[in-house]
Amino acid sequence: MRTSPPTPSKTPAAPSRSAVPAALSAVLLVLLALLVPLSALSAWVDLEIDDTDRYVGAVSPLSSDPAVRSTVADLVTEEAMRQIDLGPLQDTAREFLHRTVSSFTTTDAFRNAWDTANRTAHEAVAASLDGDSGEPVKIDLAPVIGQVKKDLVRDGVPFADQIPVERTEITVLGPDQADDFRSSFRWLRYCSIWPAVATLVFLVLVVGIATVRRGLRGGLWVTAVVGAGFVLGAIVLRILVAVGRDRALDEVPAGDRDAAAAVVDALTASLRTTVWVVLAVGAALFVGAVLARLLLRKRSRADMR
Repeated sequence: MRTSPPTPSKTPAAPSRSAVPAALSAVLLVLLALLVPLSALSAWVDLEIDDTDRYVGAVSPLSSDPAVRSTVADLVTEEAMRQIDLGPLQDTAREFLHRTVSSFTTTDAFRNAWDTANRTAHEAVAASLDGDSGEPVKIDLAPVIGQVKKDLVRDGVPFADQIPVERTEITVLGPDQADDFRSSFRWLRYCSIWPAVATLVFLVLVVGIATVRRGLRGGLWVTAVVGAGFVLGAIVLRILVAVGRDRALDEVPAGDRDAAAAVVDALTASLRTTVWVVLAVGAALFVGAVLARLLLRKRSRADMR
């Protein structure tokens, strides 16, 4: 009886050279979509939120913000009128005092008082972010009101001496939202700037290894993927900033909302700038790498002729 020779067993086909870069590209894109926002947020907490001078520098321009000036004028007027009883002249006195305080908020003295108040407030904000659950994050305007009263009394404004200098606060984060943000801030504070450093080192290694193992074209391919990852990471960061802003203002009382929004926007301005910088760098890397690969391919074809 004749027996047929055994058929050799089929071994799995090795992955094609194109499949490996595709898989690595997908992993690299996902990593950058996570690392870019994490790096930006942790560096922001370390370099701005935890630094008094940078914090004051970020909120200092708010002394000219209409919402902040209006909130301060309203608070000072309401606190003062609680101490004043002029009968039928009450509304007239209220209007006069509000107009006077509003005018004062346009002066250099108010701007100096605002900076002084926020330098003191930074400690309170930092403590609130490290505080217990159920506590809102607030900014105390008492130092500003004290300076307003001092200058109005000096200028001889009627009833100015009756303005009480008490703890008067603007709510920036409600208690529930503050609890959510506290855990995130503590984690980001722990990370500090190291995610940004690690991301840069990681990218240099990835591009360098790709260039050594696959040549200049391989390095350019990975550079293009890095550029696309930067763009994707910048988009994710922008979404996180927008979602965080909306959540931060959800529980803020209506009377404080405009001023709180101005504070949040001022403190996150550097993050929005980072979004545009990372987006521009990513686009430049992607376009530059793609164009360079096309030029190399064109030159190779010309050399083969």
